[in-house]
Amino acid sequence: MKSDIEIARETSLRKIKEIASEIGIPREEVQNYGRYIAKIPNHLINEDKIKEHNLILVTAITPTKAGIGKTTVSIGLTLGLNKIGKKAIVALREPSLGPCFGMKGGAAGGGHAQVLPMENINLHFTGDFHAITSAHNMITALLDNYVYQTRNSCEGLKEIKWKRVLDVNDRSLRNIVSGLGGSANGIPTETGFDITPASEIMAILCLATGLEDLKRRIGNILLGYTYEDKPFTVNDLGVAGAITVLLKDALLPNLVQTTENTPAFVHGGPFANIAHGCNSILATKMAMTYGDYVVTEAGFGADLGAEKFFNIKCRKAGLHPKLTIIVATAQSLKLHGGVAEDKIKEQNIEGLKNGLANLDKHIHNMQSFGQQVIVTFNRFASDTDEEIALVAEHCKQKGVGFATNSVFAEGGEGGTELAKLVVDTIEKKPSAPLKYTYDDTDNVRTKIKKIAENIYGASSIVYTTLADKKIKQIEKLGISHYPVCIAKTQYSFSSDPKAYGVAKDFELKVRDIIINNGAEMIVAVTGEIMRMPGLPKEPQAKKIDIVNGLIEGLS
Repeated sequence: MKSDIEIARETSLRKIKEIASEIGIPREEVQNYGRYIAKIPNHLINEDKIKEHNLILVTAITPTKAGIGKTTVSIGLTLGLNKIGKKAIVALREPSLGPCFGMKGGAAGGGHAQVLPMENINLHFTGDFHAITSAHNMITALLDNYVYQTRNSCEGLKEIKWKRVLDVNDRSLRNIVSGLGGSANGIPTETGFDITPASEIMAILCLATGLEDLKRRIGNILLGYTYEDKPFTVNDLGVAGAITVLLKDALLPNLVQTTENTPAFVHGGPFANIAHGCNSILATKMAMTYGDYVVTEAGFGADLGAEKFFNIKCRKAGLHPKLTIIVATAQSLKLHGGVAEDKIKEQNIEGLKNGLANLDKHIHNMQSFGQQVIVTFNRFASDTDEEIALVAEHCKQKGVGFATNSVFAEGGEGGTELAKLVVDTIEKKPSAPLKYTYDDTDNVRTKIKKIAENIYGASSIVYTTLADKKIKQIEKLGISHYPVCIAKTQYSFSSDPKAYGVAKDFELKVRDIIINNGAEMIVAVTGEIMRMPGLPKEPQAKKIDIVNGLIEGLS
């Protein structure tokens, strides 16, 4: 089997203006970034067209450390839909350099279901991540300067809530002290770094509806508190316009193509375990403007990405998906059925049966949103017909649609079975109107409780003294109506990454609360989850090289 990068390299790419023109985007509107990548201006979004959409969410059961192939399936389904004559576009998140050089490698799909040019997408792409990093850290530098300049006046700040970000995995930067070396070098401060996908600027970019909304949200970012306990924002710093200038190009969705030369929008990249895990509203709406079927994905398992997709993104953007697809693999089912991680590639029918409880919990959760659900079995070479038949029969008994896919190996042809089921289901049994887990009017504790109990299965929630203090600040600021974004491990329904299967009757500990006043959401940090990941013992970077001018090891 050829590697992802070999398949990508052998694919004949078409000029991006041709791709754009075929779906109705005027050639003169295409802002080229080379021959095969472009940005598309947001004024082309047609809200009337969006009302008649077929939006499809791809999510998954709780994944293994190697992932579950959700992005590959999203791309492959889009290819399959185009194969059967539908005008379909995929809308995805941008990869982060941290995981690309860390544990997972690239995030542009895989095999014969990729978005291209994969080297560019996985690396610097159009510079969106760098723009977000620069904008975030520019605020930090300006804030540090403000603190330094007002250090001996009543205009100084008592408490600072804004850190720095960097798009690498670096555990050594989680907690640092800045400003050492004498007063000329600033004021010594305990601070730290988050990874760029966890930046509030990233969340703002993905939730903004346009340039003015972007500027408004940036201005409302909470940076700290004055000595009078009043909130201090970017507007108080007086630099909202300057920061918006840094992001004006990053706000435009990126258009690329798939391995079968169909259009794909790739824009924004928050992680679902530490942020809200969805691509930008603007990119999704752009795809919905020009495609009759739009496939999008939300990060990690459905307890994280899908929950936030519905409760945050759909709530704020007015989106109503027609269908949700849950991706399952034999390996993930066996892991959650008690099979040792180093044995999950071997056939184990009993382990597979036990793991179906994890799938069932995710199905139930998606149905609680009013979603019509389909399960797709993402086939690997080691999977057996007996394993697939068992999952198919289980889904039949539950009254849930089921289709295998082999898009990794076969591209669009391997996604036609799933595509036909998707079209048939949307035409005959589309999702009911969207139901949210909580109401806007619920307070923060109630929102967290409803998610923890109804989606995760927790029996109780406990708060640290720090989290309690933050909730009081939220109530004082009058922003309890914001949706809640829970930062939690992706490997379990609980906050314990080793609690495989379906964790029940566990205690969820809320360690910290982060107020994203610009993004207009409340981030609840649970368990030991870190907003700056670390690198594994054998980082993917050790496999990446450039040989005779060609990149190797980026998969």
